[in-house]
Amino acid sequence: MSFSQKDRYDMEDLAEIMRFLRSPEGCSWDRAQTHSSIRENVIEEAYEVADAIDKGDSQALCEELGDLLLQTIFHAQISEEEGLFNIDDVADGICKKLIRRHPHIFGDIKLSSKEEIFDTWERVKAQEKGHTTFSQEAQAVPANFPALMRSQKVRKRIAKSGFDYPDVHLAIENMEDEVAELKAAVAKKDSENIFEELGDVLFSTVNVARFLDMDAELALTRSCEKFMDRFKRLEELALKEGIDMKKSTLDELNNLWCRAKSTGV
Repeated sequence: MSFSQKDRYDMEDLAEIMRFLRSPEGCSWDRAQTHSSIRENVIEEAYEVADAIDKGDSQALCEELGDLLLQTIFHAQISEEEGLFNIDDVADGICKKLIRRHPHIFGDIKLSSKEEIFDTWERVKAQEKGHTTFSQEAQAVPANFPALMRSQKVRKRIAKSGFDYPDVHLAIENMEDEVAELKAAVAKKDSENIFEELGDVLFSTVNVARFLDMDAELALTRSCEKFMDRFKRLEELALKEGIDMKKSTLDELNNLWCRAKSTGV
């Protein structure tokens, strides 16, 4: 197999480069990889794409999308060598899926609202997966999703069955009930029950986010960033004023925290 360098490459070139790297003339590391060995790479690259989006960095986004695309090509090439499918099969499959799930565009169904379009997408998706119950739809949410994301998707799918609170206020009451149960478990120093009740608090909190049409994963990420930013300002104040944080009282640290909070977001 030969390879010629070019000034500009396209998708076909990317697939060809991966074939070359996996060939006897290519790279021993690339040849040694399996679906399992590069599994985590897909997840990492997807998060790096999301990070570039959050930062509004178009140059980084272009690069990270390329890294994510590489993972698709890599896995497709491994599967082609195993006689399972190739990158053209991947493209064919997603094109047909898009056509099936947009009957109002590629068919004769009339849909006007975003809600109708989404419901149609979900209905066609369920038919494709062979789901006949709401439990099957919920169980189809991948178990290796981040826990907040998975919980929100599970609650959303179960809610379609009618098993749901009528409004966000009752969802908040449920969250408060779970907090009370966690406090009771902590008071009893029952570690197994504490673990269970803590999970229930998180799960009920995610449900509140769903009612508010908020992304729980993103909300927690932003809170984490906000906390780190405020703590950085707290630490800067302590250093500026010669305060030893480790020797300070909680009241003294809380005072620094309030000052740091007042100077930022």
